[in-house]
Amino acid sequence: MPIKDKPRPPRFSLFNNILLILAGVFLFVSFILPVFSRPQVPGVPYSLFIHQVQEGDVARVQVGQNQIRFQLKSDEEMGGEQVGQVFSTTPIFDLGLPNLLEEKGVEFAATPPPKNGWVSNALGWIIPPLIFVGIFQFFVRRGGGGGGGGGGAQGMLSIGKSKAKVYVEGEVAKTTFADVAGVDEAKAELVEVVDFLKTPERYTQIGARIPKGVLLVGPPGTGKTLLAKAVAGEASVPFFSISGSEFVEMFVGVGSSRVRDLFEQAKKQAPCIVFIDELDAIGKSRSSSGFYGGNDEREQTLNQLLSEMDGFAAEDATVIVLAATNRPEILDPALLRPGRFDRQVLVDRPALSGREAILKIHAQTVKLGEDIDLKAIATRTPGFAGADLANLVNEAALLAARNQREAIAQADFAEAIERVVAGLEKKSRVLNEREKKIVAYHEVGHAIVGSLMPGSGRVEKISIVSRGMSALGYTLQLPEEDRFLSDETELRGQIATLLGGRSAEEIVFNSITTGASNDLQRATDLAEQMVTTFGMSKILGPLAYEQGSRAMFLNEGVPNPRRMMSEATAEAIDREVKDIVETAHQQALDTLNHNRDILETITMQLLETEAIEGKPLHQLLEQVQAAPAI
Repeated sequence: MPIKDKPRPPRFSLFNNILLILAGVFLFVSFILPVFSRPQVPGVPYSLFIHQVQEGDVARVQVGQNQIRFQLKSDEEMGGEQVGQVFSTTPIFDLGLPNLLEEKGVEFAATPPPKNGWVSNALGWIIPPLIFVGIFQFFVRRGGGGGGGGGGAQGMLSIGKSKAKVYVEGEVAKTTFADVAGVDEAKAELVEVVDFLKTPERYTQIGARIPKGVLLVGPPGTGKTLLAKAVAGEASVPFFSISGSEFVEMFVGVGSSRVRDLFEQAKKQAPCIVFIDELDAIGKSRSSSGFYGGNDEREQTLNQLLSEMDGFAAEDATVIVLAATNRPEILDPALLRPGRFDRQVLVDRPALSGREAILKIHAQTVKLGEDIDLKAIATRTPGFAGADLANLVNEAALLAARNQREAIAQADFAEAIERVVAGLEKKSRVLNEREKKIVAYHEVGHAIVGSLMPGSGRVEKISIVSRGMSALGYTLQLPEEDRFLSDETELRGQIATLLGGRSAEEIVFNSITTGASNDLQRATDLAEQMVTTFGMSKILGPLAYEQGSRAMFLNEGVPNPRRMMSEATAEAIDREVKDIVETAHQQALDTLNHNRDILETITMQLLETEAIEGKPLHQLLEQVQAAPAI
């Protein structure tokens, strides 16, 4: 956990003590003292007071806004113990009271306003502003005090102090490089940084200069922040950690002030490491603001960061800056030049061996059964990041506990993978017999076509159990090895596989349904990429008609803009995309017509069991044959 110094009990400053004392005196003089100093007078009903006036028993009256006080006559004829005694009553709206008092000869007057002493007047002018200042200070210290830690007037000004958390060796639970797997290249870069901080003479004696900044880039969940925590655990130096969003507040100038304060603290404790998570919060390119300008406060914060990392005021103190972002394409170029973030370290999704290593680390915290094969699980999870694999292990553990098992079984991992990939089972979504048959033929069509396409993965499971928001069934196809390139034939095969379900519906039912809408969208997008991005069109040639990707690691769902082109070129692109899709569609139809018997066999078995997987499915798909070329 983050710490700075040993915990100390909270204390009030002299300013706070004086403020509390004056507030107490003000409350006592204004509200409590008048209550005790006011003489206690017995009260009577207003009707009794009027009756005594009419009987001539009242000698004098004092009429106030909230109270009427009256004294009885001291006439010896009245007798009794109450002669001359003073009473009070609560007034009501009575315009005839003065006339009645004058008629009976009662001496009456209005109650004079209370006289406040100079102490009460002084406190009335002084205490309210002080209370306002105290309330303002309270909210400032809670909302924006940050890491200043000061009380009183200093606490009010601590909004400009850095909020960085400081980790010191030996005082926190360590995350080491042994806890990081699947990103060996990135880990090696950071091991070099830690080694320089521990033994700088080994580098300086030959004139080497360690990079001032290391930028970790990659998709979300790949372990960028975990790597930074490992650096904190391995380095024997102070480690400052802060998020980019913590620099900017609603007050102008706070961001740049916090940057200055952060680096001042870091230079005092050099050599040290400063880690800024989500750098894109303050490092967005200044040119992206457009013609009308942008956020001046964010730009001031960025300018101050640039100055601190490499400027005229730079010192020889060894302060290494680590930063993490999943949007490097929007960062300001000045941040990425040599002398600032010298290195950009890619923290990408792990390969097969990396996924297996990550699963071994997370499996140490759970109880595994004897049938667990982590390599098989890693093979079935292509594209999973480190956070996805951690979630997968946790989902499997929850399923095992729900099924009253003492350890996690391989079946729990299989179900957890399907939950993550396809979503939860929707047992309440009951299909009628016709819809169930359509879904079965659709999914078997995907499986048969996909089993023949070059470069495609092995079909592991076919299911007609509804999952997720809209999936009425699914075909699980997993690659047998990590692939980083695809050729034109393989891409055309992927499009044919996507169209296999719709083609099966056409062959069997001689009609089509809405179930293939997502398949058509993906097939069309892939065909368009082949033409406009990959240059796989003989007519249009090796040209890229789409501009570069807007989001390097984030899939924002926004298509890339096309370059300026003529109407004839746009028409040619549309014709080529349509030709690719229609050719793949015909390929899927030919394959399914040629294997119609196997289509019927697998579908009938799927309707009985609702799912086919493993060896029985492989034996059925081995009978599939490619359609003869025409």
